[in-house]
Amino acid sequence: MANIQVHREPKLSTPSMLREWEPLRMMRNLLQWEPFGELMPSVNERTLAEYMPDIEVEETKSGFVLRADMPGVKQSDIDVSLTGNRLKISGKRERESKEHSDTFYVYERSYGSFARALTLPADVDAAKIRAELRDGVLTIDLPKTTAMQSHKIDVKGAPPHKG
Repeated sequence: MANIQVHREPKLSTPSMLREWEPLRMMRNLLQWEPFGELMPSVNERTLAEYMPDIEVEETKSGFVLRADMPGVKQSDIDVSLTGNRLKISGKRERESKEHSDTFYVYERSYGSFARALTLPADVDAAKIRAELRDGVLTIDLPKTTAMQSHKIDVKGAPPHKG
């Protein structure tokens, strides 16, 4: 199995982070606490996280398949590049226009620029990498070189040894 390294900035307050006791994070949160902030229908800019697409990487017999969830991201706003063995996915998710008279009571969607970098194994055939955006999912096919793809090897029997 190949070793693919994924570099990602942590999201704000994911469920797994909440279970771990982190005193510095707790102090930061207490210092930013506004007791009446929940009563106001305005958006608190400090609580908005930058947009960061979630990804998965699957290894198949012929290569790797990377999928990134990118709802609302246009194809023209995505850049996929390869430098050496580093695959970089970057882009932006634009904020929808809103009227100043609009009142938001819940605002959980995030927007902004993003960048993800992955270190690919040496057996990826860089010349055959393909990327496609369909239904809000970016799929990148990373085929292995033919020399590194698995093959079935038939085991032939030798004549019995006489001795």
